[in-house]
Amino acid sequence: MESVNAMIKHWPAGGPEEGGNVYIPINLQYSPYTADTADTAREVSLAGGSPLEDFTNRGYEGKSVKTINATDMQLVKDTKAKMGDKPVIVSVKIAKPMVFSQIEVSAAAILVPMGIQEQALMEIITGAAEPSGLLPFQMPADMLTVEAQFEDVPRDMQPYSDSDGNTYDIAFGLNWNGVIEDARVQKYR
Repeated sequence: MESVNAMIKHWPAGGPEEGGNVYIPINLQYSPYTADTADTAREVSLAGGSPLEDFTNRGYEGKSVKTINATDMQLVKDTKAKMGDKPVIVSVKIAKPMVFSQIEVSAAAILVPMGIQEQALMEIITGAAEPSGLLPFQMPADMLTVEAQFEDVPRDMQPYSDSDGNTYDIAFGLNWNGVIEDARVQKYR
């Protein structure tokens, strides 16, 4: 418990010393985020606390978080600027949903390899293999969408729609012919 108390001293304002907690929003985008204090971020969380904590509210309304991948976004922007009219292909390794709106404006194509071998990824980029993967979960339209969803209700958020009108919902994927519409899509959608 002593190490937990030492960590708490480094958390933002509103921690246990001020009657709050140490929880901050999980950021799914490439820029800093403050949990909306209007109607979306919950002041009181649905989930209780840990037995190791002396509070039960994990809410983070009004708290801010910086992103650790801001330099990745800057790299994509710098690459796009240097490439001019040439297409920029961005490969994003993810293990959970993310907000794609910030990265899409700089990318001609976004690949989400989700654990495939690097060789397979290079074969797709070079055109030697056709992409066939489908998204295993919804990608949120924005952080307000993330805040508005319910923790205990599946598929209740507005998925992101890109500039081509593609909706990043469960079982969405593209191949060389466009949107994939096969038996897998029918099963999982």
